[in-house]
Amino acid sequence: MAAKLGALIITLLAFLGSVECQQGSGILCLGGWVRPVPILGGLICPGGLRPSPKIFKGPSPAPSGAGLRVGYYNSCPNAEDIVRKVVRDAVDKEPGMGAGLIRLFFHDCFVRGCDASVLLVNSSGSSDPSEMFGPPNRESLRGFGVIDEAKAALEAACPNVVSCADIVAFAARDASSFLSNGRVNFAMPAGRLDGRVSLASETTDPLPGPFSDLETLKNRFAAKGLNTNDMVTLSGAHTIGHARCMFVSTSRPGMNATLAGELRQRCGGGGGNSSVKLDYKTPDVLDSQYFQNVKDNAVLLDSDAALRATETAALVDTYAAGLGSRWEMEFAAAMVKMGNIEVKTSPGADAEIRKKCSIYN
Repeated sequence: MAAKLGALIITLLAFLGSVECQQGSGILCLGGWVRPVPILGGLICPGGLRPSPKIFKGPSPAPSGAGLRVGYYNSCPNAEDIVRKVVRDAVDKEPGMGAGLIRLFFHDCFVRGCDASVLLVNSSGSSDPSEMFGPPNRESLRGFGVIDEAKAALEAACPNVVSCADIVAFAARDASSFLSNGRVNFAMPAGRLDGRVSLASETTDPLPGPFSDLETLKNRFAAKGLNTNDMVTLSGAHTIGHARCMFVSTSRPGMNATLAGELRQRCGGGGGNSSVKLDYKTPDVLDSQYFQNVKDNAVLLDSDAALRATETAALVDTYAAGLGSRWEMEFAAAMVKMGNIEVKTSPGADAEIRKKCSIYN
């Protein structure tokens, strides 16, 4: 049933791909992952979907990361080097894989915390589809093979020692370093355990979608203990990677006309699963160009354009100026902070070190 619903959503999005979201409309469809449709001067959600309620229970405390520490794997001293080599080989072959690994970390941490639940093909205690089949992830997330390769190498070197959750965190850190030519360089605390529960139905509410307005972006990050500055900083990861055409806007008011024309040509009128580069200037380099693109209204997603609002414009301007390495340093700090979200550090019924990352023990 869930697979049929996902296919229906994709079909509807492809058909409605040329319709643009109106920022500040107050309507969210499937948590911001489906484009609203204009009708009779208003907006509705397509396919009979009901608008997602904008319920915000208030910000959570900043994640402490209690139980995590740098240099955690004393019993497997080469653990981080093993992951780094696998990631280096993958990024050398395809830079886009590095973007996929950073996104994989984000999508993992925002759903049930940083516990590698996004890697599971099924869930303990449920026959429902797992996170990887949720609308934000299905046919979109990448890097699973890289994580599996790193896990296999680690199991050969140090059986049942390094968690899949820490591998995801290390891989995102290493991808950030390689794609930024070393300008984003930081130590990643470790000690996370792997979760056993993974549900597709839990993916759309916590993960901010491409049709989210600023209020929704702020609330989704605040719910995880991340503030507005963290949200702006981490959004800079959209300087690398691709977006599916079904999520791209091509006629936003004031949008860069040249970029809009190119997107219409590449995506056509129907959107769909074709993809385009998120940053049309430095697509394979993790840098602050994204923020200049935001200023120039030359971004693909409505959620990125939302950062042009008065509340966030000053930080966008600061990052766009590219003075020193401010964005790179703050991005590194925000990645560590995100890696602290709802971590599991005590073995139990819901926390373990998996033998294979795609299957709970």
